[in-house]
Order: sequence, then structure tokens, then C-alpha cells
Amino acid sequence: ENFMSRSAKLKSTPAKSSPLIAMPESAWLLLENQMCFALYSASLTMTKVYKPLLNKFGLTYPQYLVMLVLWEQDERSVSELGARLYLDSGTLTPLLKRLETHAFVTRSRDARGERRVIVALTPTGKRLHKQSLTVPQNISCATECSLPELKTLTRQLGELRAALLRCTGN
Repeated sequence: ENFMSRSAKLKSTPAKSSPLIAMPESAWLLLENQMCFALYSASLTMTKVYKPLLNKFGLTYPQYLVMLVLWEQDERSVSELGARLYLDSGTLTPLLKRLETHAFVTRSRDARGERRVIVALTPTGKRLHKQSLTVPQNISCATECSLPELKTLTRQLGELRAALLRCTGN
């Protein structure tokens, strides 16, 4: 089932099946009713909260995400990092080059396949793990959410992402 067929189903769904569908037609295009804008603006704001916290470590938010994945499991291929972070290699490669310039990671060709590039933490990158433990605690305080609330919200957003990926055929 692809996006177009799901879209056709949505159009044929009776208006009473969803409170959102029952809205007057003029309300559909109000900015305040756009989930995409709520997600977009929340993401921008979240990144602004992260910025001063990560500046202390010389990291940008996307670089921090790469480091999180490597702290979970060191020595990942560029394609594994891209899949985990939903980033293509054209976006990921400059991030990795900057992390390498800061001596947080190394990149090397895999002995099993020249086309495969392995990213590994340096000792400096490994030390950064312990130093950055305060970041999630500060974010938790900034959200004014309890840990269970954050876990629930994160799970729900993951489910939303999965539904949207299914809708796009990915």
C-alpha cells in the first residue's frame, strides 16, 4: 500500500470518523492545526536548547547525534550511521570530517571491502561520553517533563515516524 492509495482511503473516509476531519474546511489550512509545523518548530526550539550545552564540547547537534550512536556501539560503517540517523552519505560525510578534524573519530576503509568506511571513536571521543552525561539531564529539565513522560513522548514520536515511513513506502 503506497501513499497515494492511503491518501485515497483518507479522502473516502466519512467525516465523523475523526474529530480533525469534522473541522470546517477553512480550519484545515490554519497554521495552528498543522502537526508538521508543531514538529518543525519544536525541533528548531529543541536544537536551540541543545546549542549552548553542546558548544562546551565543540559539537553541533547533528554531530552529537553521531556521537550518541557511536557511544552505543563503536566502529560503525558510514551506511550504518546513516540508516540509524536517517541521513544520507552526502549529509553525513561533512559531519564526520568535522568530527575527525576535532579528533573525536577516525574514518578508515574496511579491510573486508574498500568501499565501506568505518567510523571509530578516538580516546578523546570516548572521554567526551562521560563529560556529556549532563546534556540529557539538562534537556529533561528544559522540557519540564518527567522521565516517564519523556519516554512516552519519544515512543509516540517513533511510532509517528514509522507510520510516516510506511506511508512513503520506506
